[in-house]
Amino acid sequence: MQVILQTGFAEQTINKSRFIAMAVQCTTEREVGAALRAFATQHQNAHHLAYAFRIKTEQGIVQRFSDAGEPSGTAGMPVLKLVEGRDLINTCVAVIRYYGGINLGTGGLARAYGGTAKLALDAAKVGDFVEMQTVTLTIQYNQMDALTRALGKCNGSILNKTFNEQVDLEVTLPKHEVVNFLNRFN
Repeated sequence: MQVILQTGFAEQTINKSRFIAMAVQCTTEREVGAALRAFATQHQNAHHLAYAFRIKTEQGIVQRFSDAGEPSGTAGMPVLKLVEGRDLINTCVAVIRYYGGINLGTGGLARAYGGTAKLALDAAKVGDFVEMQTVTLTIQYNQMDALTRALGKCNGSILNKTFNEQVDLEVTLPKHEVVNFLNRFN
């Protein structure tokens, strides 16, 4: 699986309609909603905002799309097929349309939305998806530097820390690193 590391944008004009696309990483449906609201706010005069997303949850993969008032299957579905075809996860792709007065037909719409989404995905930086896990642990103060260095080496991070007689931590790190990490610091 792949994930978007850096957001991609694209724009094209097809038969006087302006299409603008954004491909962004979102790890929850709440983040999808926030990204779509921000995108819509930037383009308040747009006529349509079609989108598709795929998110990995504890229950499995959640994927949805919206045609945003365009004929069924002509806007969101082509975008979703691109996301699925590239095996992207935790990804939302949105395409804004400013209607130019010329009807594109169902095939034309599908090509326009899908093509603009493809350009945004091509512009995005993509990398391998690494499943992360959150763990809690308690360490001694003198272990804090070593733990911070170990997290940095495996692309983990500290989410929360509480200093008492010892240091209580909540960290996130790649799932495949958890056992070794806990053996070292527990």
